[in-house]
Amino acid sequence: MTDHETFAAGDVILQSGDTLPDARLAYATHGSLNSDKSNVVLIFTHFSGRHSDSEYLIGEDNALDPQRYFIVVMNLLGNGLSSSPSNAGPPVDKARFPGVSIYDNVHIQHRLLVETFGIERIALALGHSMGAQQAYHWGALYPEMVERIAPICGSARTSIHNYAFLDGMRAVLTSDPAWRDGDYASPPTAGLRALARAWAPWPPSQGFYREQAYQELGFASLEAFLADYWEAMYLSLDANNILAQIWTWQQSDISANDLYGGDFAAALAAIRARSIVLPCRTDTYFPPEDNVFEAAHMPNAELRLIPSNWGHWAGSGKNPIDTAFIDQALKDLLAT
Repeated sequence: MTDHETFAAGDVILQSGDTLPDARLAYATHGSLNSDKSNVVLIFTHFSGRHSDSEYLIGEDNALDPQRYFIVVMNLLGNGLSSSPSNAGPPVDKARFPGVSIYDNVHIQHRLLVETFGIERIALALGHSMGAQQAYHWGALYPEMVERIAPICGSARTSIHNYAFLDGMRAVLTSDPAWRDGDYASPPTAGLRALARAWAPWPPSQGFYREQAYQELGFASLEAFLADYWEAMYLSLDANNILAQIWTWQQSDISANDLYGGDFAAALAAIRARSIVLPCRTDTYFPPEDNVFEAAHMPNAELRLIPSNWGHWAGSGKNPIDTAFIDQALKDLLAT
């Protein structure tokens, strides 16, 4: 993909103490900075997604109008565009790629904004899924800088249940003998196919499958959906990149840093940004109960439940009704 730019961050010392040499952050921009640089909107990518997958909320008739806002879409490290196992050189190539936290991502993103654009204020930070995790981190790590956040179908801390799900997905992928501890000469396709089918019941809800809503996406049968969407998608991904992002997702916690020392409630209370937290009522990754706790501990937060049967996918841009609901919430938030 060539529709993006790259910020060269140099050798970055990660939260773990490991070093990521020649770290690179891929990003795309829409619109222009205004004179006082106050119209900045950050969008963060989700698991396995790239910036083009996170631009569905951008449009002239939408809340995120590029005629009004300077929109920066950040690619998560590990997604194949930013520094990842698949594009890093020795000694951090393939399975030797170090564990990169959401904290590390946000630190590099902050450097991009300051060093490249001289930005000191963020009008809105938002994202879906792992993008929501990044939005929460921005609110907690740079509370004086971020005016608003909109976490969509995500959480400020990965739950134990979510962690266990991801551990199971890792086990499925790495059980393929072709995995070879990450030093595979050719992709572990059996593991990727198995992973795709194991993963498929989770993002869309039970109701989505009950109503056979995959037909609305152009798949005539369940088998077509599993083979032509899920298997095709995972076969297009690098296995080491998948595992790197799983690690990042599992470690996500806005309080797991020196600033908050593991005090989750204190980290939530430090988020000054006006916030609309947008869970979906049928999300099996990030159930609304977790967001109820989070919003109750954030001083300027509203919880707005997406009334959808599409589960985690309610925030993905796949269902126009859900996307319109989210867009209205963003309009309301930006109007404050």
